[in-house]
Amino acid sequence: MADTAMPQERIEALRGHAAMLAFSVLIAGSFSLGARAANLIDPTAISAARFVIAAGVIAGFAFAGPGIPRQALRAPWRYLLLGGLFAAYFVLMFEGLKTALPVSAAAVFTLTPVMSAGFGWLLLRQRMTGRLAMALALGAAGSLWVIFRGDIHALRRLDFGRGEAIYLLGCVAHALYTPMVRRLNRGETPLVSTFGTLVAGAALLSIWGWRAILETDWANLPALVWVTLIYVAICASAMTTLLVQYATMRLPAAKVMAYTYLTPAWVLLLESALTGAAPASAMLPGFAATIVALLLLLKDQRH
Repeated sequence: MADTAMPQERIEALRGHAAMLAFSVLIAGSFSLGARAANLIDPTAISAARFVIAAGVIAGFAFAGPGIPRQALRAPWRYLLLGGLFAAYFVLMFEGLKTALPVSAAAVFTLTPVMSAGFGWLLLRQRMTGRLAMALALGAAGSLWVIFRGDIHALRRLDFGRGEAIYLLGCVAHALYTPMVRRLNRGETPLVSTFGTLVAGAALLSIWGWRAILETDWANLPALVWVTLIYVAICASAMTTLLVQYATMRLPAAKVMAYTYLTPAWVLLLESALTGAAPASAMLPGFAATIVALLLLLKDQRH
């Protein structure tokens, strides 16, 4: 029985890896677009709008297929908790991007695997192999190198920007969210769980930010804000939430978030394409370290 079960288990793990590879590509665009739109609209207002749009997209998929089973509505507090964590991440991301550079913010994001590994142990007792621990340490070191722009003196002074610090708090919420998905799941499909999370997040943000939402002049927002909103709602909310929930049911929490190590590289390529400027050479060793960290994780045969 064990021999026949292993191939299917490996296939499911590979599907989880594929989902997170797509996640790393999609999430990169939100940093470049978000940095350009962050000062044009209130963070809570755009986050509430993105959750509403994303929930609508997921609802369309759900009702076009099997629908939302009644048993999925059990213990709705679970979705409030997951939605609250995810909403906090996005609000703090946009607040941080008001001053943080896209590449630096993406580097902060790559600290989530280390935090996720800790939360995964606390909540799920997920243990790390030696290779996984080494990869996480290497990835974290590479992230810090990029965040401090390869400046050893800035690292020693802990010269950490306000935007990066705000976004780091959001990444803590994201890191906790990942193992909580598995901990709170009661047999729901990723589609159903994603829908509940997004609806709850939209409700919480609408209550929290009702004044900012009403004060936003939606009819006269710059086109860039609408492009950013549609992208982050569909690609960086609906699709990435679905991908994370899908992968979380197939991979350990630390390995799910390990794909964030690819995000700075994608952002770097996108920023170079948008600005025509080559990246600072001092930051390249940090990028190289994060790529090596990901390769170490992928080489770990125990998914």
